[in-house]
Amino acid sequence: MPVRVLQLGNPTGLYGAERWILALVKHFDFKKVSPWVAAVKDDPCLEVPLCKEAEKLGIPSQVFEAHGRINLDGVRQLRGFIRQNGIHILHTHGYKTDVIGLLAVRGNGCKLVSTPHGWTKQADLKLWCYEMFNRCIFPFFDAVVPLSEQIYRPLQRLPGMKGKLNLIRNGVDISELDQVKEVSKEIKLLKEEGAFVIGYVGRLIPSKGLDVLLNAVAHLDSINWRLAIIGEGEQRSELEFLAQKLGVAKRVLFFGFRQDRISFLRGMDIFVLPSRTEGTPRCVMEAMAAGVPVVASDIPGCRTLVVDKKTGLLFPPDQVQRLMNVIKSVASEPVLRHSLAREGRRFVRSHFSAVRMAREYEELYSSISQPFSIRGHHLRGKSLLI
Repeated sequence: MPVRVLQLGNPTGLYGAERWILALVKHFDFKKVSPWVAAVKDDPCLEVPLCKEAEKLGIPSQVFEAHGRINLDGVRQLRGFIRQNGIHILHTHGYKTDVIGLLAVRGNGCKLVSTPHGWTKQADLKLWCYEMFNRCIFPFFDAVVPLSEQIYRPLQRLPGMKGKLNLIRNGVDISELDQVKEVSKEIKLLKEEGAFVIGYVGRLIPSKGLDVLLNAVAHLDSINWRLAIIGEGEQRSELEFLAQKLGVAKRVLFFGFRQDRISFLRGMDIFVLPSRTEGTPRCVMEAMAAGVPVVASDIPGCRTLVVDKKTGLLFPPDQVQRLMNVIKSVASEPVLRHSLAREGRRFVRSHFSAVRMAREYEELYSSISQPFSIRGHHLRGKSLLI
């Protein structure tokens, strides 16, 4: 009988963690794992795109209505669902779902797994407290499975984690990328104008360093560039104002959240991620797998994927001049762009596929569903050598 696993995600949008869940459940061997996808809807205005996309994949989903920041009715509904559907494992993602999940499984025999997707580097006091509390409850989980080495290593120092900590590296849905061949009409129009298209896909929040990117492109006087920004977030109005202040508003295009983000990726000349902190960035994996040359900040998460001058180019975080120079070099050297695109694509497709990730989770789920299994404290997969 397959292990019944309920993935509990966030209701707010389709960002890295939500796309990660969809990539994972899509590639399970359904003879081994029977997946469900769920979210606790704390705002009546939310559309819960995670569950809608899961249904499109043929994965059953459930939305628990529990409006308000603190509503224990969501926990009650989740407990009832676990009991009624015979869920063996609840898999949570993020501090809010971790807390809800921990309360929901108490005393009902359902195992609990968490995948931490990363921590905020410059969090305010409130968020810092939430994330610190999140780490403190990990010893009460049956397994904690960070998706990158930089998240894994600090958790090793937590008391009570022996036998519970596993590393399963992030993965990207190669099949989703391969299905999209067409370039978006918006990017086609830019290309017809002879523009060199610089792209970004992700949330518009301070930790992504988009202010650095805007300041860098503002000084690209010798290039007919356009910057295509795909995504939404709290910083959008601030970034739009900055583009106007820098005199580049007509060249910086904010497309908002787009379901067809891959068709935008397909037409980009380079992809830039100027983040100040990352886990293993899914957007970089997608860009590399799609054959787009990547420029990224030289931080641990990006270095997992980008080997400088081999699978992409790195620049010191927050260094506007260095980023500007890197973009100039890529724009002026088509041979370099082709080489970076080829090697990046090969690397991600070899080491970071969602299929590989799904197989490793199947093994983990099977192990924790057995009462006397030996798990944890090991790195899954081999060293990633170029």
